[in-house]
Amino acid sequence: MPANFKAELVACFGQPVAENPTGVMQEAAFSALGLNWRYLTVEVPPAKLRDAVAGARAFGLRGFNCTIPHKVAVMEHLDEIAPDAAVIGAVNTVRREGERLIGENTDGKGFLRGVRVDAGVDPKGRRAVVLGAGGASRAIVTELALAGAAEVLVVNRSRERGERMVADLAAKTGAPIRFEQWQGTYRVPGDVDLLVNATSIGLYPDVDAMPPIDLSAARPGMLVSDAVFNPPETRLLAAARGHGLPVLDGLSMLVYQGVIGFQLWTGQDPPVAVMKEALRKVLLAEGNPQEPIENRLQVTNLPHPDERLAGAG
Repeated sequence: MPANFKAELVACFGQPVAENPTGVMQEAAFSALGLNWRYLTVEVPPAKLRDAVAGARAFGLRGFNCTIPHKVAVMEHLDEIAPDAAVIGAVNTVRREGERLIGENTDGKGFLRGVRVDAGVDPKGRRAVVLGAGGASRAIVTELALAGAAEVLVVNRSRERGERMVADLAAKTGAPIRFEQWQGTYRVPGDVDLLVNATSIGLYPDVDAMPPIDLSAARPGMLVSDAVFNPPETRLLAAARGHGLPVLDGLSMLVYQGVIGFQLWTGQDPPVAVMKEALRKVLLAEGNPQEPIENRLQVTNLPHPDERLAGAG
């Protein structure tokens, strides 16, 4: 059989993308499975997005990720939008089906898989509070609603932005989604089962920042999840541990949204542990030793902001 030197290509389109680590975990998974695939991290300014998508078609890319600022703008250049991505109103993953490009959103799905797999929590019938009303929040709230959460409360500084998002998602999903304006320090009620920080508060380099919340009334066992992945150990998660609450870090969401993208592109299941380890090495490259990633990605229970999140997911 003749040798095949043709690599299959996937990519990330965004601006900026230099600090985006998604390609590291995807390339590690390709290598582990012996796939001759490459993940290209490509700087694409907004004015060139149409050309980039046309290039993806011309080059036969098997798919691509979209990150800031293209998650909404890319939708008009695609052939089809998956139903849940249409509800969210944003696309972060594009897959090829024949000659057609189909937009998906794996952000919320990645979060949900982390909650179920790493935390062992089923959101169905549970009450959740989500901080923020940006793109990450919209994806997370949508997936919690579709998963059958008893109630999702969105807490956000901007009333107009928060109410608009909640009204839109409640109408599209028929789920019980409410809004509360974030004024001063938000005191988490004692009937909440899941608290999610979907803002970028605490994201590198602002690692000492923490959402102004009060956990003193939180019920025992309330899961605290942070969508910020760098650093994995945020001040919010440290505070939650101090209250004896289980936590789930942002690496979980990042890894699992990448896992889902890998499956959509290749049709194969990637080695999740390999992807986690690849990210661990990247995030610890500055020589700041932390506990092993397999521990940090699992739930532990030890005794205003820019609302965007970096990353391809």
